[in-house]
Amino acid sequence: MAKVLLGFMGAGKSTIARGLDPNYLDMDALIEKRLGMSITEFFAEKGEVAFRQVESEVLADLLQRDQVVSTGGGVVISQRNRDLLKTNSDNIYLKADFEILYQRISADKDNQRPLFLNNSKEELAAIFQERQAWYEEVASRVLDVTELSPEEIIEELR
Repeated sequence: MAKVLLGFMGAGKSTIARGLDPNYLDMDALIEKRLGMSITEFFAEKGEVAFRQVESEVLADLLQRDQVVSTGGGVVISQRNRDLLKTNSDNIYLKADFEILYQRISADKDNQRPLFLNNSKEELAAIFQERQAWYEEVASRVLDVTELSPEEIIEELR
């Protein structure tokens, strides 16, 4: 059964996945490989509906594997994805306070996220609030990572 890490951007999904399994599967990277372009470019060219379709196909494939999977923060937006997650995987929601996540995202100059660049702090907070219920809906486990180091989170999940 796949071990799926969920959470808002900045929660540490990729970092924790890498620490749990160096051969983890990065869903966004696999989507970009399938698209042959960045997610940002695909969004601009084809739109969100087309992107969510590809995202669901990739998610369904990944859930068939017995590996650690790092998802994109928006994977829970789609009802289809939430249904897939609820029936096929061990879902770990890496939960953190919005202010902490915002600080992390702001400081991450190597990974400038379109959602961060194109929305005000207030708009991002609204998106964060909306997604909370969806993350919790599909989570097998909720781990508050606000005060934990990556090493502590990895130890907790082993």
